[in-house]
Amino acid sequence: MPEHRTAPHPEWVQMYRQGLTTAKIAATAGVGQSTVRYHLAIAAVAEPSIRDEHRNVSRPAPVTRITADGLQNLNDTIALYRAQYRLPSSSSPSARERALAQWLTRRRQDHDHGTISPTYSDALQEIPGWEQRTRKDNDEARWHQRLQELTAYIAAGTDWPRHKRTDTEGERLLGMWLHIQRMKYRRNELDQDKETQLNTRLPNWRDGRTRGRPPGSPNIRRG
Repeated sequence: MPEHRTAPHPEWVQMYRQGLTTAKIAATAGVGQSTVRYHLAIAAVAEPSIRDEHRNVSRPAPVTRITADGLQNLNDTIALYRAQYRLPSSSSPSARERALAQWLTRRRQDHDHGTISPTYSDALQEIPGWEQRTRKDNDEARWHQRLQELTAYIAAGTDWPRHKRTDTEGERLLGMWLHIQRMKYRRNELDQDKETQLNTRLPNWRDGRTRGRPPGSPNIRRG
């Protein structure tokens, strides 16, 4: 006697969500495809979104588009490695080298997402460890994370976070980060792009806390 299954079968629905075809689900479960399709049809009535979820998982991510500028960046990056046995630096005084460093960072991201073009990845194999994150990459990612966290913190209606005598460890971390950005700005050491992002996301970030306002009161000066 065949096993009775209540429709929709939750495991089959989950497999479908994860991108498996009805043929693979049927083969795994040892049933006919029509049975699997019947269960999925019932599931789709209750949750129409499972069709989109299946398509989105099944659809391969677009591969990085190859451009003339990209090929030139590739050739220049490899030429730099051949000549000096190093990767381009984002802190180089050369604008061209900084541009190469940014291009290489984007290729690392493509590599992580599985979308890098074979033309780029095959050629970059000449450089051992090119896809590995550098400390600079990690610092940049952390900076943007702190900016997002601070933007959300201020959007919640709180005053600028303090870096001393704080109520929470989260406030201390954000307060210290903001304090460092202000110090760099006053010493003319803050990267122009970072200053622009701060000015755009947090227009009054240089002002500090409003005098006399108790901790936790609304930030009326954030603009």
